[in-house]
Amino acid sequence: MKDVAIIGLGYFSQFHMAAWAAQPGVRLVAVSDRDTDRVDAAGKEFDVKGYPDADAILHDAPPDIVDLVVPPPAHATLIRAFLKPGRILICQKPFCTSPAEAQAITAEAEAAGTTLIIHENFRFQPWHREVKRFLDSGRMGGVYNARFTLRPGDGRGPEAYMARQPTFQQMQRFLVQETAVHLVDVFRWLFGPVSDVYADLRQLNPAISGEDAGVLVMTHADGMQSVFDGNRLSDHIAENPRRTMGEMMIEGEGGALSLDGDGKLWFREFGAQQTQPVPVTAPVDNDQFGGGCVAALIAHVVNAATTGAPFENTAREYLDVIRICEAAYQSNEQRRRVTLD
Repeated sequence: MKDVAIIGLGYFSQFHMAAWAAQPGVRLVAVSDRDTDRVDAAGKEFDVKGYPDADAILHDAPPDIVDLVVPPPAHATLIRAFLKPGRILICQKPFCTSPAEAQAITAEAEAAGTTLIIHENFRFQPWHREVKRFLDSGRMGGVYNARFTLRPGDGRGPEAYMARQPTFQQMQRFLVQETAVHLVDVFRWLFGPVSDVYADLRQLNPAISGEDAGVLVMTHADGMQSVFDGNRLSDHIAENPRRTMGEMMIEGEGGALSLDGDGKLWFREFGAQQTQPVPVTAPVDNDQFGGGCVAALIAHVVNAATTGAPFENTAREYLDVIRICEAAYQSNEQRRRVTLD
């Protein structure tokens, strides 16, 4: 049995708490937040002790796993506080406040013998797991290109994001660093390393500080290209526009694989006139964010911790995702394609 502490009880922590509470083989022993009302509410709902001061957890209920659901300025301090040989830390994205800080923290965790995982959950969405299985099956053959059109429709007007995640309005870097990063990770996971990046970004809603629309083109090592086309003001056909956040198309020698807004996959063989459904075999929980991707990531971490299977989303691996996002901002500023080292 692994003891777990959750630090940070903002909007998104609800999905983490529900997932940990339902996960076999673990015990939620502590929650922490500077907001005592949040601490009291979470403590009562999940029958767990709450701490306004996260450091107190180290003395009272030292956990095996710490889930940091906090913003980037808090990452370095909290990670350093909880470093311990054999402990697992899960850190929310965006990871740290700069590439240099992320690299330093990654090295410190490795030196301390602490496993540091980044909570990048889109690759754990059930439809993306099925896409991976489909590509690995060989039915697609060689892949020519992929495109994800992000259209959540939640970014309009002066109150955009305020009801759910108001900090979005103040982020100087928004679309790529907060949102496109999910698909950067997915495409890198599906298609391999990225060799160069081109980005054209813009701001449509004057009520926010950062960019909320734009195109990001990534060339992968074999010449295949993936495209993130994001616009947070537009929507797409879906019962819940936030379920998939958009639609995807992957084209290759064997045909075209598409993801619709309800999380359903379809394949059209090259030359055919009709699409055929591709069953999503992973469990889908449409009452939770992204089909239950938070719980799926947590289940993966627990399984790896108990069986010795490889971890996905290690901080070391995630540094490449950060480099790609940095290259996107450099490309947009300099109006050119940027080659990655």
